[in-house]
Amino acid sequence: MTQALKQKTPIQNRWNDEECRGISEPESLCYRSRLLGADLRITNFGGGNTSAKVAAKDPLTGGETTVLWVKGSGGDLGSIELGGFSTLYMDKLQALKGLYRGLEHEDEMVDYLPHCTFDLNPRAASIDTPLHAYLPYTHIDHMHPDAIIAIAAAKDGEALTESIFGGEIGWLPWQRPGYDLGLKLGALTSEKPNLRGIVLGGHGLFTWAETSKECYENTLEIIQIAADYLEENGSAEPCGASSCVEASKEAKRELLARLMPVLRGKLSKENRKIGHFNDSPAVMEFVNSSRCAELAAMGTSCPDHFLRTKIRPLFIEFDPSKQSADDVLADIDGMFQRYREGYAAYYERCRREDSPAMRDPYPVVILIPGVGVLTYAKDKATARISGEFYENAVNVMRGASGISEYVALPEQEAFNIEYWRLEEAKLRRMPKPKSLAGRIAVVTGGAGGIGRASARRLLDEGACVVLCDVFADGLAEVAEELRGAYGPDVVRSVVSDVTDEASVIDS
Repeated sequence: MTQALKQKTPIQNRWNDEECRGISEPESLCYRSRLLGADLRITNFGGGNTSAKVAAKDPLTGGETTVLWVKGSGGDLGSIELGGFSTLYMDKLQALKGLYRGLEHEDEMVDYLPHCTFDLNPRAASIDTPLHAYLPYTHIDHMHPDAIIAIAAAKDGEALTESIFGGEIGWLPWQRPGYDLGLKLGALTSEKPNLRGIVLGGHGLFTWAETSKECYENTLEIIQIAADYLEENGSAEPCGASSCVEASKEAKRELLARLMPVLRGKLSKENRKIGHFNDSPAVMEFVNSSRCAELAAMGTSCPDHFLRTKIRPLFIEFDPSKQSADDVLADIDGMFQRYREGYAAYYERCRREDSPAMRDPYPVVILIPGVGVLTYAKDKATARISGEFYENAVNVMRGASGISEYVALPEQEAFNIEYWRLEEAKLRRMPKPKSLAGRIAVVTGGAGGIGRASARRLLDEGACVVLCDVFADGLAEVAEELRGAYGPDVVRSVVSDVTDEASVIDS
């Protein structure tokens, strides 16, 4: 691993006893969840889940019962509130074991979860609920840290886990999340009661403790041990030597100004999309490496990664020292056609009789050596998050290749996650896009009252807005106000005089 990319800052323990004084167990769970979700080294956006088994008064009998509080379907740990947790009777979850008919029928177990709901909580339980229910611990974290997944996605991941953690962390080979995996987690802890956690092959990490604070600290310590191991033992060039010189900032800007509008237009034939660009050091090391195309074609490992990025990206052969945007655009239709055909062939190879219809066959992630990574999605936030997920995948490929050999999920397993009936149901529960989703609006006179009001109306309907004005101070004030109200992803500002063609071009 190159010196520039080594993790120099340990994961910080942000637990504050004063902030937790006098709060309830569910509130402590929420507090812990937000701390974990705030650091992308611990888990990715929307990924992972947490739980606590809490004593509560049964509203029906008045007696005491144990309730599983667990992150519900969807949502993000970093911003979760109490309403983001599902609550279920533990005795009813235990009773479900008597209804389980075997692995081929495990999806039907999700339909029983609503019958276990405590206190009419409307938050839908996730497919990971059994993974928390059947571990015999009070507080449980399930995270997707890059450092752990790098070990979990290594060819000899099980042996590495044993060696790195000295037998304190167990191992379960890859299996799609669901009821059966929950039973296996419980069985392994019964067999090995002294474990501090379990690594799931190709997937992530489970950790636990009897208090919320101890669980948080246990999770951080285990992730840090893995990160330190990768740093100390990883090879200098895990993805191969650099085969491309990075373009200058000015050259990238000119290239992207030509490429991104064209790419957006071609990728929006079925659904309007917004683009995002990432050229972080980790990304640049990967796209410039000699093995980038090879590793990218293998696909990702963690289920959360390819749900956001598709099974693999589009890699564009490019050398900024010898080629221009025109060279890319000359074959862009052919590249997209080959990608669509490849994706359709993947779908046909792997689909089952009850598989959902094939979704948008265009790439989400585009890799360009010397330039960076482009991601396209239905809105700016989703495009940015997809880029973050692919950087997670890059970190995993780099980490695994640095200490062993990277192994992606088998194609059929990847398809089974991407086109899982339960994932399809989750997609259908999502709200419909707003009327201007996927569109970009330019508002001139953005520093004025009419410009501000126009921008708000456009943002309310889901558009991204670029504010233009000659008055820099007023423009900055309005932009900051709108970012605070609608989020930083959807508002940009440019000081420009729209009556002056040269000013418009320069901006």
